[in-house]
Amino acid sequence: MRKTSFKDAFPRDRPSLFSKLLCLFMITLSLSACKKDKNGSQAGGDYYFSAKLDGRKVVFHTVNFQGSGADGRFEHIVVGGYETSFPTSGGPVPPSLDFEIWRLGGNITTGSYATPAEPKMIARYAVQKSDGTLLYNTSFANDLFTLKIESISKTGMKGTFAGTLRNMAGEPVTVSEGSFNLPYETIVNP
Repeated sequence: MRKTSFKDAFPRDRPSLFSKLLCLFMITLSLSACKKDKNGSQAGGDYYFSAKLDGRKVVFHTVNFQGSGADGRFEHIVVGGYETSFPTSGGPVPPSLDFEIWRLGGNITTGSYATPAEPKMIARYAVQKSDGTLLYNTSFANDLFTLKIESISKTGMKGTFAGTLRNMAGEPVTVSEGSFNLPYETIVNP
């Protein structure tokens, strides 16, 4: 009976020059696609999400723009981020700001959108407290929150926003000078 070694059971052909070059090209392409820019963003370019909250300037972290819909349309979009970097060691979750629009069967395109006129639009500001989440949003009152979309596609979205959000006690948070330029489905950090 002949003994079979591991090398005999799984023979390896030496890779051709073409295979080596193809592998080198794929590694280079992968590394350049994942490269962080000088601001620590996981997406290249000039991406941001910022606003003033009660006059205090905030540049948001771990920001993401996502959308969905049929036939290449955007029937739902959401943009959101955190005031500071998200804790990696179980620390407190930083306050967050987000907004979203639903238009099932429709299409969200460039233009202006506003609450309460836009029935399936909401903006939220959430502050984590030891006894729960203090939530400010556009559903507790009929305050105006506007979103102007300057461009939107499967590559990204750009626009401005402003308005008033309230908690259940009626206390407001004023959002002003909001602006964003975000890639599609890619996390952005300042």
